[in-house]
Amino acid sequence: MKLVSAVIKPFKLDDVREALSDIGVSGLTVTEVKGFGRQKGHTELYRGAEYVVDFLPKVKLEVAVSDDQCQRVVEAIVKAANTGKIGDGKIFITSLEQVIRIRTGETGDHAL
Repeated sequence: MKLVSAVIKPFKLDDVREALSDIGVSGLTVTEVKGFGRQKGHTELYRGAEYVVDFLPKVKLEVAVSDDQCQRVVEAIVKAANTGKIGDGKIFITSLEQVIRIRTGETGDHAL
């Protein structure tokens, strides 16, 4: 089992959610986060004062999937989140040792 974590631009969330739904992903967790990579933030003007925005708003989504579904999930996220511009985001894949569904006690792939 794998945990696919993706940090993407907020306005691409609906496209990614729809793409994942189309390939049969039934659930995901979404968190509003802030960060920067190569974008390095930017300068904005607010009420006549200039200030630097170091951390940019992003969305982090996490999807727990079986090993055989992982590649399709990654491809769906890349295709749906891509704008071709800097700041599109990153995908991180980690191994899951165990998954347990609290309500039923199911474990492993059955808990996904």
